[in-house]
Amino acid sequence: MIKLDKLNHNIIRILSRDGRISNSELAERVGLSASACLRRVQDLERKGVITGYKAKLNRAALGHEVTVFVMVGLNEHRSATAREFEDAITLAPEVRECHNVTGSVEYLLRVEVADLAAYKKFHADTLGALAQVASITSHICLGSPKDERA
Repeated sequence: MIKLDKLNHNIIRILSRDGRISNSELAERVGLSASACLRRVQDLERKGVITGYKAKLNRAALGHEVTVFVMVGLNEHRSATAREFEDAITLAPEVRECHNVTGSVEYLLRVEVADLAAYKKFHADTLGALAQVASITSHICLGSPKDERA
């Protein structure tokens, strides 16, 4: 783990909210000279703390009106079964995130679709068609009061 001081934490916080901020504006907001700020940002990039910059997307404008969090249980607790599921799920464009988790199921997915009919099709034709899947529990997102994803 890389130790970060207060200035680096502030730089990361600001960049995570606005990756397009100019170096001079960033420097002013964290209280550094532009050159000192740039050196810190470059050091954070070199050390792998900052791995890239992303555009914040309007999901509704892209036709992703419905977000569903899906808990998926597998029918076997074997590495091969998990790999097969992961390989299959990475091909599904509706799946925006796939997390292997602890608890009563093996996976938590974030799925984005146009509407409930599209989710029903994904549920039946994609998840339901996978031999590794034993259980599917869907949680339709009603709103996201805090969402710091790009």
